[in-house]
Amino acid sequence: MSWDISIMDLPTDASSVADIPDDFQPQPLGDRSELIAVVRDVAPSADFSDPSWGELAAPDFVIEFNMGSEEVVDSMMSHVRGGGPVVDFIDALLTRLGRRAIDCSAGEFFTSEASGKSFRAWQTYRDSVVERP
Repeated sequence: MSWDISIMDLPTDASSVADIPDDFQPQPLGDRSELIAVVRDVAPSADFSDPSWGELAAPDFVIEFNMGSEEVVDSMMSHVRGGGPVVDFIDALLTRLGRRAIDCSAGEFFTSEASGKSFRAWQTYRDSVVERP
């Protein structure tokens, strides 16, 4: 079970996901090696021994970065587990990438404030359905 954030080319002038025009054609995020370099700029310990599926194991959270198998990456799904300052990390990554993302739990654009609430709601749900030893 993960809290998922989809990073892609999204219109900068849309204030909500509903505002994305039906005919909008997103551009690729870029070359895989360039995206990996950006993730490592923000998180030097990120492991991309499998370049299509990287992982960052931080003290409070783990993020898996699913980039797919193509060298030109259209989108990157971030699968988050754990807690701690993960919203701040994602915000820093998006700033460094110069991209927007969709908080899949909320169904809206990622913003620190709204996605912080979404992440806390996901944690509450997770804690209610996952047995702890």
